[in-house]
This record gives sequence, C-alpha cells and structure tokens, in this order.
Amino acid sequence: MAATTFEMDGSIMEGGGQILRVSTALSCIQGASIKINNVRAGRSTPGLRPQHLSGLELVRDLCAGQLEGGEVGSTEITLTTGKIKGGDYTADTKTAGSVVLLMQVSLPCVLFADSPSVLCLKGGTNAEMAPQIDYTLTVFKPMVERFGVNFDCDLKMRGYYPKGGGEIIVKTNPVKQLTPVTLTERGTITKIYGRAFVAGVLPHKLAKDMSAAAVRYIRKEIKDLYINIQAVREKKDESFGNGNGIILIAESSTGCVFAASALGKKGVYADKVGCEAAEMLLRNTRHNGCVDEYMQDQMIIFMALAHGTSRIRTGPLTLHTQTAIHIAEQLTKAKFTVTKAEDQDSNEDTHIIECQGIGMTNASL
Repeated sequence: MAATTFEMDGSIMEGGGQILRVSTALSCIQGASIKINNVRAGRSTPGLRPQHLSGLELVRDLCAGQLEGGEVGSTEITLTTGKIKGGDYTADTKTAGSVVLLMQVSLPCVLFADSPSVLCLKGGTNAEMAPQIDYTLTVFKPMVERFGVNFDCDLKMRGYYPKGGGEIIVKTNPVKQLTPVTLTERGTITKIYGRAFVAGVLPHKLAKDMSAAAVRYIRKEIKDLYINIQAVREKKDESFGNGNGIILIAESSTGCVFAASALGKKGVYADKVGCEAAEMLLRNTRHNGCVDEYMQDQMIIFMALAHGTSRIRTGPLTLHTQTAIHIAEQLTKAKFTVTKAEDQDSNEDTHIIECQGIGMTNASL
C-alpha cells in the first residue's frame, strides 16, 4: 500500500488524457497513490476512453497496484501503486487508440523497474490526436535517449483508424538515475526528408500527391536544401486496414530533430494533407527552438525526474507543456522556470525551459 496519496483535477488546463498519463506515471514512479476526478472533462466525450483505460491498467500491472473506477466512461479513478517490476506486459486498446500514448504513460515507469521490461502494445500506430509511430522512432527516441534512457521499439504491424490492429514491442532497461539535458543550440537546418504512405486498398497515387505537395510547399520557404520525401505503399503483411498519411523530418547542424505529420481522411485531397504537414514543419523551424511543439511537453516528465538542471530551447509554450509543468510541480519537488530567449538567434517566440530535477533514484538497482 502506497503511503502518500496525491489528488488531481482532470479538468484543469489541457483537460484531457495527458493529465491522466503524466499524473499516473509520476505517482507510480514515486510509489504514491493517486486519485483523479473530472477525468477528461475538457473533451467532447468526457471520462475514460478505451486507450486511457488500457494505459491505466498497464501501469497498474507494472507496479502490482489496484485500480478503482477502471471502466470506459468513468470520470473518477484511484490508482494504488506498489513496486515497479520488470517483465513481459501486454496492453491492447482493442480499438485504433494510440500505442504511442500507451508507451507515453508506461515508459517512464519501466525505467524505474527492478529489471528489464518488454511491453507489447496494441492499437493504432498512425492515429489522430497522437504522435505517429514514425515520430516516436525518429524524434522521441533520440531526444529521450539524451536523458540516459535506453529502449528499443520494434514496429510489428501498422494499424489505422477505425480498426486499429497495430502492434509495437518496446524493450527497456531500467536506469539508476536520469541525466539532465542541455539543448540550447539549434544551429541551421541541414536536412529535410520523410515518407508519405498508403496502406490497404488506397491507391499509391495518394502517397505521390502528398509527397509532391509537401515538397512544393517547403520549397517556397527553404530553397537551398535537397528534400527527399519517399512515397511508399505499406506491405500487406506489415499493415492492417486502410490508411494514408505523411511524416516530415528536419535535422539541424547540432543534432536537433523536428517532425510534422498529417493523416488522410475521407474527402480530404492528398495535396491538402501534404501541405498541412509542410506548414507544421516550417512553423516548428521558424522559432529557432531545439524541439518541436509535440516533443516539448514530452520532455517535461524526464526533466522533472532527472538529477540536476536541464535547459531546453523551445518555441511558444503549448498548453500541453504548461499542463505537464503544472502536474510535475504539483506531484514532485521539481522546479521549472520559463524565460524568453534573448540572443541574436531568438525571436519573440523563442523560450528557455529550465528545470531543477528531483534526481529520482531507482532503489532496485
């Protein structure tokens, strides 16, 4: 039985599933219980959806805990945590709910387990309202590895809305402590590449149109770089259902990685999907920060847990980032400060997020 009990209002700020993920992960890692009410009050369908429930059940299993209020539609949950144990775990949303969001809640926890872990996560790999798995592999993974995180992510099957059916295997070694990071030099953009994909019965032409539109759009602003966006058809034995989309990646001279993505929808022209991703990528390179707007909030939990001071240069703070900082300060003794960057490469959108982490130590190692 956990000694400390935290309470969190799920309707604050971002008001969605992120509050659930960050709160439960930080509670689990610190061996505290947590009660969350007004779960996802800011959403059109409040309460737990299948993917949120799968994530909570996964964290419960990781630490041999107890979960109250664990059903779809529930607006109040209590998680009582125990000791985090390594081993093999499976979580299945049974929908197109994002496997990446399942990883988001569980990865910080298994870093503080007593032995290595293998997580089999099933659901959507390229889903709306969540990072695409390609983003996780190309941006999230190298960024969090800077904290001393060591994990492999094996993409077994791609799954799309509405059927899901995707699967990833995440293998993690525990850490003694996370190291702080300093990411304050953006450098120049040296490389832009990506992939536009179709799966199932959709014609390959859609991928070509998305790719061509994205290249044309980026060319208007960045004229001197070779841009390589492959148009691919996913292999039948590596994808489940029909889907199309695009992911664009930019790398800088100092090793910063940014990405942007968009998914095709019925009735939306492929050109529009390509242009949407291209504009998003350009927006995230204009502010001269070292992380894009989607990586920004995902860094917060690792900064809070690390031993020492982390400093990250970003663009405008997103509501997700502000929410993650608020939760981290409520549930840990981490201290965050956000200041405007004032150097020759900054503009009015450039910020520095600084955090004095709590130096969480893995007692099992």
